[in-house]
Amino acid sequence: MHQAVPHRTIFIRCLMAMAVVLCSLLSFPQHAWCMPQKHDEGPSHWQHISEDFQGISVQTSDLDDGVTGVIGKVYINAAPRSVWSAITDYNNQKNFVPKLIDSGLISDNGFEQVMFEKGKTGVLFFKKTVYIKLSIRGNYLQRLSFRQIEGDFKVYEGDWTIESAPDGKGTMLAFRARIKPDFFAPAMFVRKVQQQDLPMVLAAMKKRAESADSGTIRIAGRSAADTSELKHSGPASGSTSLAD
Repeated sequence: MHQAVPHRTIFIRCLMAMAVVLCSLLSFPQHAWCMPQKHDEGPSHWQHISEDFQGISVQTSDLDDGVTGVIGKVYINAAPRSVWSAITDYNNQKNFVPKLIDSGLISDNGFEQVMFEKGKTGVLFFKKTVYIKLSIRGNYLQRLSFRQIEGDFKVYEGDWTIESAPDGKGTMLAFRARIKPDFFAPAMFVRKVQQQDLPMVLAAMKKRAESADSGTIRIAGRSAADTSELKHSGPASGSTSLAD
């Protein structure tokens, strides 16, 4: 007679099989669409962008001490003011940024703002809700720098930058950040999440800014764009180039 296999053993085998499949799925795109690497900046991984996110580029890289770097860029057919309003509309971002459950401005002293975000993240069957409180400083219509002061990350810092597009008509919006979760998540998973989620965030900012610029929507609420003190604040603090 065959000896029955304990349920615990079956469960462990299933988990192992799922892990093997997941690793295969996550590693394949990095080899299939990898661009030449810059060895002085660590291995870089370029994402293949689907048709829904044409015009958006995302690059991730492995930095020191388990930190993941991410850079994303998007062309926006709108004025810099509309782009600035979109990235600083903290109280309403939960209404137009995918996977963002809640967000809002906590305080504003004219030089530094504090805001929070709560959102869903994960890949396939690895799902998690994360919370982050950010300190934000900026140069009006140019740069918005942020760093975590409380939340689910050991490292979360970076900046949004706004520049005139080469065509002289639109605006280039770039997101750079350095990220390291304060929970178990291999760098491969962090890269995959950024490659999956950042294009959606950039597309949401693009749509919001272009809609506001065309008069389709009116961005409500008090944001950094409406804070006269922040318009005249000093140089942005926080991280420089890095990698939601």
